Amino acid sequence: MNIKKNIAQIKNRLLEKSKRSLLWGVYDDQFNQLVKQAEHTRNRFVLDEKDVQLHTQDATTQTNFDRHYIYHPAWAARILAETKPKMHVDISSTLHFCSMLSAFMPVKFYDYRPAALELSNLSCDAADLTALPFEDHSIASLSCMHTVEHIGLGRYGDPIDYDGDWKAMKELARVLAKDGNLLFVVPIGHQSIIQFNGHRVYHPNAIKEIFAAEGLTLKEFVWIPEQSSDGGLVENPDVLLLHHQTYACGCFWFTKQSL
Repeated sequence: MNIKKNIAQIKNRLLEKSKRSLLWGVYDDQFNQLVKQAEHTRNRFVLDEKDVQLHTQDATTQTNFDRHYIYHPAWAARILAETKPKMHVDISSTLHFCSMLSAFMPVKFYDYRPAALELSNLSCDAADLTALPFEDHSIASLSCMHTVEHIGLGRYGDPIDYDGDWKAMKELARVLAKDGNLLFVVPIGHQSIIQFNGHRVYHPNAIKEIFAAEGLTLKEFVWIPEQSSDGGLVENPDVLLLHHQTYACGCFWFTKQSL
């Protein structure tokens, strides 16, 4: 049995070596083509083998992208284009979102690890999501996207806290102003689970119940399925489809209609 296993491993190694040899041959040919072309045109660049930086995974038939991190900021930006707040506060969402948003409106960005980002219309400061430094009902336009799932797992240097995410959600609800809008994004799946120390995944109902208990109303729920064949930003998703999801993305638009 062990002999058969060893033979199989050797065959696999030889196959991989053969594939690598073919791959290197392709890039060697391409480099030589470039060198020959350089001999017959203006010498605008230094072209030397010592400067080669091979990227072997990018020659795909389609442009690949992270479905979560492309779709959820696009969802949020479309809502803010509709609500047109005078100023927006973001807690620890992707810097791509707040930096581009600041081209259209003033943005205040807060993170447990503040970002040294310098752009007009954008301020960056430190904040702990479990104890936000804002007055009750003080923020009219607020977002916290793909962040809360990390709170209390230690990944980003924060203290271990099993209920850190729950505390963060309560804080977001506390500081949201009457008639204010909260854009909230977390990973979702068919069950709520901690994948230490990476993140938590939530059943959508768990999120809805926590914020409902804090007096918020769900205005919109959109999700991003794991597979592109199931759609991009899917409104009112089929509950049956959720049963097959382990790491989809849930986008929740909450409002506070009363104090």
